[in-house]
Amino acid sequence: MALSSADWATVASLATAAGTLVLALATFASVRSGNRAARVAEASLLVNLRPVLTPTRPGDPAQRIRFMDDHWVTAEGAEAAVEVTGTAIYLAFGLRNVGNGLGVLDRWKLLIPDEGANPPDHADPSHFRRLTRDLIVAPGDIGFWQGALRDDDPWRAVVLDAIKARRILLVELLYGDHEGGQRTITRFALIPDGGDAWTATVSRHWNLDRSDPR
Repeated sequence: MALSSADWATVASLATAAGTLVLALATFASVRSGNRAARVAEASLLVNLRPVLTPTRPGDPAQRIRFMDDHWVTAEGAEAAVEVTGTAIYLAFGLRNVGNGLGVLDRWKLLIPDEGANPPDHADPSHFRRLTRDLIVAPGDIGFWQGALRDDDPWRAVVLDAIKARRILLVELLYGDHEGGQRTITRFALIPDGGDAWTATVSRHWNLDRSDPR
């Protein structure tokens, strides 16, 4: 049976609609694929900029570290310097950047865990102390962190008691890449190791600017 002009118009409209739908689906698939590729490329770029800090290793060169009051300490590989004077407590340890990007240290927080416990989460970043200078650790290289508690610091007496009792000290460092992104908090533990020695170890890393995979 022959189709009327109205039927042909309907068929043409349906064909046009079908073609538009196919084109829309193809465009959606293309855009989705392009977005996925862009996300993969962005993730790869960020990996190449991401620093990851750990303590130095035994056998790494000792580092002489100067404080603003011209006090000097020496941090051996895998060890921390913990020194007490009449006016300040000086803390320092070596760092190794095992990531691909330049690491820039910004802030730090000192914790004294109860009975050797390891708190499940990091401290509030707003409570961290600002470093007086940026400390930089190049990828594949070593650097250091340093912090001091002066005689007017309310934490000085508490930390002094912990040092005398040879208790574990926790230091959380907030750092990022050279553009100020990919902020990370890494928790280090300073563990008494016989005599006056202290060993520096790492326990946790937290990502602040992206979802944590764990």
